[in-house]
Formats: sequence, structure tokens, C-alpha cells
Amino acid sequence: MDLPFTGSEWVLLELAIALAYVVFGVAGFGTALVAGPLLILCLPLSKIIPLLVLLDFVAAFGNWLPSRRDVARPELLRLLPCMAMGCVIGVVFLLNLKSDLLLLLMGIFISAYAVYSLAVKVRPTEVAPVWAIPTGVTGGLFGALFGSGGFLYALYLNARLPKDAARATQSALISCSTVVRLSLFVIAGVYADGALLLLAVCLLPAMALGLWTGRRLTRKLSREAFVRLVTWLVLASGIALIARYLSA
Repeated sequence: MDLPFTGSEWVLLELAIALAYVVFGVAGFGTALVAGPLLILCLPLSKIIPLLVLLDFVAAFGNWLPSRRDVARPELLRLLPCMAMGCVIGVVFLLNLKSDLLLLLMGIFISAYAVYSLAVKVRPTEVAPVWAIPTGVTGGLFGALFGSGGFLYALYLNARLPKDAARATQSALISCSTVVRLSLFVIAGVYADGALLLLAVCLLPAMALGLWTGRRLTRKLSREAFVRLVTWLVLASGIALIARYLSA
């Protein structure tokens, strides 16, 4: 099975994936927002999201496996049912509603929150467990609609847990979320011709390089610097979503 890409397109594909998974290695989310603008030059959007879902599943599992002992099970059990509910709602919206307005509102909301978080120096270091309910539902909803709900898990978990536990728990959540989306794509027959599977296999080395680089970066950051970096990435995500709405 041949993949119809030129040499320069292969370079672009590998670069986009490597950069996206450097971010994923640092923050545990953001691949679609980083890789999407580059991949769109070589692939239709209908292929990009299923491709990234495949790679996200491998990456999240790879993040979770070595750090599974750090997973905060009480937080995971609080978030999982809410995330599953949000995914169901998101799929219903995705199949029945136009999501353009939701995309804009999400971009505005997370951009405003990130600006507030960066501007306010003194704020609570911990949030109440009850915030798992809106975080899980909204994260699942946004993940199903836009492929970008991980930033909410990051904000909640970083306010509840130490850095290593937050990253491990977020990886477990992302793995669960990706299984749901992957299952939907399989049911829809997206991977039936095998081309996306082959492309994903070809891009695995770039993904692994990006993850390795991102993990090395996180080891050199304090918890405060890590949380601040995640917040900057959340702001970039919000701006990217607003730009995607305006360009649609």
C-alpha cells in the first residue's frame, strides 16, 4: 500500500508530529492544536483527527505505563464517570448540531481563564474535589466535539496533585478518552482501508522522539514552572480555537 506523499511532504508530516508530541510530552495534551495547522497542508481534516487519535492513544498509554504507580486513583475515579457522560453528550452534539459557535465559546472561555491565571499571582493552590464534576463533563464534551479537552484535566489535576501524579492521572484519563473516540472511528469505518494505520506506523518514530524530548524538558521544570507552562499552552489553545472559528 503506497502513501502518496512527496519527500517534502514527508518532512512536514514528521516535523509536525514531532513538535506536537514535544508539547504532549510536556503537558499531556495539545497535539491537534499544534499539528493540525501543518498537517492540513498534506491531509484533509477528516483524516487528521483519526490519525492523531491513533497516535494519542499510543502516546497516552506510553506516558501512563511507566508512571502508573503515580496515578491518583481517587481523582481518576471521580473524573472518569463525568468524562464518559461528557463524551456521550459531545457525540450527540457532534452528530446533531453545528458546533461552530461552541468552538468559539470554548476558545474565548479558556483564553480568558488562562489570561486570568497568568495575571493573578496569588490564588488558591488547591481546588475542591467537587470541581471534578464540571471538569470531567466539560472535558469529555470538548474532547468529543473538538479533540481538545485535555487542558481542563490539566488545570484541575495540577491544582489538586503534585506534578508527577497529575501527569500520570491525566495520561490515564486521556487514554480512556481516546479509547472512546477510537471506537467511534472504528465503528464508522474510518480505518477500513488501512492507509491511516500505515501512516500512523510511519509516524511513530517522530512521535517517540517528540515524547522523549518533552519528558526531558519536564524533568528540568519545577512544579510552579510546569503549571505556568501548561497555562501558556492553554492560552495558545484558546487562541488557536478562536482563529479556527474565524477562518471557517
